[in-house]
Amino acid sequence: MRLHRHAGAVIDDKSVAGDEGVVGGDQKRHGAGHLTGKGYPPRRRGPAEARVQLFDAFPEAFEALVSGHVDRVLQCTAHFSHADCVGRTMHRAFPVDTFVAGSRPLALLRRVKVAEPFSVGLQPATRHYTDLSAFAEQRHYATIVAVAEGLLAGEVDAGICARDTLAHQQGALLLMKDLGPALDVWVLYGTESLPDTSPLVLS
Repeated sequence: MRLHRHAGAVIDDKSVAGDEGVVGGDQKRHGAGHLTGKGYPPRRRGPAEARVQLFDAFPEAFEALVSGHVDRVLQCTAHFSHADCVGRTMHRAFPVDTFVAGSRPLALLRRVKVAEPFSVGLQPATRHYTDLSAFAEQRHYATIVAVAEGLLAGEVDAGICARDTLAHQQGALLLMKDLGPALDVWVLYGTESLPDTSPLVLS
């Protein structure tokens, strides 16, 4: 299962949903590895038998939540669909937990065969991570994993993606700038609001 290729994941009593930067192995592969690998162990914060169900897009994950097909959805607030999902599911999906976690280290990479990169690929949430004014064209991708795939496919000359992409593609890519990890806020959603007595609720 390649958790990092999906944009959404869900948690229920027997499953969990999230995004690339949602439940998993590559956070800014915004994905599935973060939930269990980055400080959100089911043993401590949820049912030990919970399973992860991945979605290609967050709107689908939230629809599964409000329709009762999953019990929880985990989303990184840096994801470009966050505000839209919250608005569309108002009074139907509620934040029930939250945590802060660093992403995998990011970097601005370029293809070796392009000496003067013209275009750059990026996930919209990363557009201000560094100065991109030197690029004449910007192309948006849903995830940083998709950015790396587009870069390797020759769709763009450079891109902001996980730094370890460089190690996995030796000879194909060069480092333009090391950006380090981003510190992100993650929110877990359910279908019942927290009680006023919850320490997460400000009265």
